[in-house]
Amino acid sequence: MTIFACVGCEAALTAPMAEVALPAHAHAKWGNGVAMPVLMAAGTYAVDPEPTGWPWRRWTEISEAEAAAQGVFAPVWSVSFAPAGSIVTAPGDAVGTALIPGRHSGFCCGLDGGDGPNLACAQCGKPVATRIDDCSFWQAVWFEPEAVRAVPGAVPAPIATRFSNRFGELEAAGGLVLARLVAISEGMPITVPDGPVADLLRRALDKVLPAGAKTKTAALAGPGLPERDADIYLVPGEHPAGARTVAVPDEVWSHLAFPSRWPPIPATGGFPDGVLRDDPPPRPPRGFSEPDRGVFLHALARMPAVREPWLREIYDLVRADWHALR
Repeated sequence: MTIFACVGCEAALTAPMAEVALPAHAHAKWGNGVAMPVLMAAGTYAVDPEPTGWPWRRWTEISEAEAAAQGVFAPVWSVSFAPAGSIVTAPGDAVGTALIPGRHSGFCCGLDGGDGPNLACAQCGKPVATRIDDCSFWQAVWFEPEAVRAVPGAVPAPIATRFSNRFGELEAAGGLVLARLVAISEGMPITVPDGPVADLLRRALDKVLPAGAKTKTAALAGPGLPERDADIYLVPGEHPAGARTVAVPDEVWSHLAFPSRWPPIPATGGFPDGVLRDDPPPRPPRGFSEPDRGVFLHALARMPAVREPWLREIYDLVRADWHALR
């Protein structure tokens, strides 16, 4: 387990936690006036490899070289000039902190961190983190990487996670996977197999990648699946893996590879021993999911390949048209 302590006075600022991958939906936002749940499960933290949070600078106020130095390669509304490596936790795992007077920027429902860190070390007063709990934002505490240090402890047992698709987690992961697929498509259409992958990605792929004589195929690959012949493989993991593989967050990959099915016996009551259903009930309704546009743009803007003309054209199209992926 790991505790994060203040670099100024060594006071503990978090409960003991285990590191997990940064959720694909960490920077996704939904609606206005929507009370979002907590981003991180209790007892876990994640590290954002990208610059995150205040100070922000408008794209129109900086050069492309300055943006590229922050890992942004296509126009966005604003670019974070914070250091990379922020640590995000559930609000309940932040201890020994106090709100900083006057740092209360937000909208109708809470704090958004727009004027910088709003939590200080309760012992020495050093600004250490930003609490975010305004509407449309995931509730979280983001610790400044230069204000805290990790104090390692015993290695914890793996933390079991379960995919729930609360507030569009599937759509957010879909936006990330779509960006990775498009980036390695070389501008060629990509076909995906029928089933959950097609339900999530096919419509968007057909819209952003024009039809052509040559196509690429994509398929799921990984533990428990038979080998398939494809040009691109969707594999479990958290980071892009290569020219022919696209990483899919673990829980989402499991959801796509092994979708839940109706059980062969009733959930209550039962049949006589040895008897299974001979007339299955209707299949449960399948809601339509579409890749999250904001996550797609966020991921693509941070890929150097987006500077290639054909990929920049796709980025600009989706950025200009709110419904481009629908």
